[in-house]
Amino acid sequence: MRTHDWCAALIAAMALVAAPASAAPRVHLAQGDLAGVSAAGADSFKAIPFAAPPIGDLRWRPPASGPRWAGVRDASKYGPACMQRMREGRTLEISEDCLTLNVWTPAGRKPGARAPVMVWIYGGGFVTGANSISAYDGTRYAQHGVVLVAINYRLGRFGFFAHPALDGGAEPVANYGLMDQIAALRWVRDNIAAFGGDPANVTIFGESAGGMSVNALLASPAARGLFHKAIAESSFARGKNPTLPDAEQNGRRFAAAQGVTGDGADAAAALRKLAAEAINAPYGGGERSGPMIDGRILTQSPIEAFAKGEQAHVPYIIGGNSNEAGGRPDTPKDPEAAMARFGPDRDKVVALYGGGDLRRIAAAAATDTMVGEPDRYMARRMQAAGAPAFVYHFSYVPPSMRAAAFGAFHGAEVSYVFDNLPTEAVSAAGYSAPAAGPEDRAISTAMIAYWSAFAKTGDPGSAGGPRWPRISDGTLEFGIDGVQARPAFHKDRLDWAEQVAQRPN
Repeated sequence: MRTHDWCAALIAAMALVAAPASAAPRVHLAQGDLAGVSAAGADSFKAIPFAAPPIGDLRWRPPASGPRWAGVRDASKYGPACMQRMREGRTLEISEDCLTLNVWTPAGRKPGARAPVMVWIYGGGFVTGANSISAYDGTRYAQHGVVLVAINYRLGRFGFFAHPALDGGAEPVANYGLMDQIAALRWVRDNIAAFGGDPANVTIFGESAGGMSVNALLASPAARGLFHKAIAESSFARGKNPTLPDAEQNGRRFAAAQGVTGDGADAAAALRKLAAEAINAPYGGGERSGPMIDGRILTQSPIEAFAKGEQAHVPYIIGGNSNEAGGRPDTPKDPEAAMARFGPDRDKVVALYGGGDLRRIAAAAATDTMVGEPDRYMARRMQAAGAPAFVYHFSYVPPSMRAAAFGAFHGAEVSYVFDNLPTEAVSAAGYSAPAAGPEDRAISTAMIAYWSAFAKTGDPGSAGGPRWPRISDGTLEFGIDGVQARPAFHKDRLDWAEQVAQRPN
């Protein structure tokens, strides 16, 4: 099982226990009226369509305007997830008709209220994920005075697909999942005031593929002005985006395997008529899912945009976890192979990381090169552009797991960020975690306080805990000794990783 699959399975198992619901709250939109659910100090409205279903002739097109309805639409239940490969034990309902979002807002809000808005973009490698995963429940944010929006976006070949037959028109192409995210942000701009949210104070945040999406939206000219702050969690910021021609070659190979040839209108029509099951087939060869340089939605990679100062200049938090290199405590399983990538630096790396268990060293070095150093670089570039930038490092591991773990695995911070920790022991994909204890809850309480404070003011340090330094002064660590500001955090390690990043490929 791939790391993002396993992490998503664990996150999905960490369910929030909701309080009993009271009278259904109502909201009036230009699309129609909604009836939601009120519970635990929050009003929630689920499965709100922000765009037309991308089916039939709308498959592989930019999202069209959302539907209107007569009467009152039931917004009490989650909608289906976007099409994706289902893992063993996963029971999500999936559909191409999936472009919906969920809203949690403080209950008892007064007319004209303007609370800060946070828009969550889920992770899952751009091939899996859903806004209905219980760890993403926004009740705790509503309790902190924030309007939380969780969006769906198209995944896999449905969301990121290029083929010359589809790419010749005047509309943007290929990055349909990113277009969905932008369409959802436009919907938020136009409608969130009805929920008591402030359309002039929107923070986007996401983890893994969601964090990559945050960086892509910062780099995208098409998203400019739709948000005002950004948080990228575990975003692998030096990752490369394929070009449109390269992606089109993969698209041609897929189409040919389905019996579709040619680059004209007939081929486009045939592709749009393919069964969803065929499009949802496993990837093969050089195929991959995720944003590409299409020339309209994404004109350059995020790392290139940041290097030139051409990203959106907004307050920015970026960070990652202490063991991004592997989701399980027994990885990497072949540390010598992992160390081989450092070539003549191997012995230098062993010394730099203090010697000892080579598995731990390989995991830490890979984490620093993939996440830690890119985070520092992106924050420095944002600060150089004149916007405040902050870096975090999540190294907290529950007490019962510390003996075996190399650090906090990829995705481990999500349930802490949402303050949705398990109230009882959970198990997912052969992995178990204990019920949250006092130490866990202290970290969770701190993280949601910092994230909420950032959404409200642009300064996470206003949360009331240890002062969060800007990138020029250090990093804020969420670790087993609590929340601590760390000046010159891992400087020697990250300076080495920066040298590695600057070497010719």
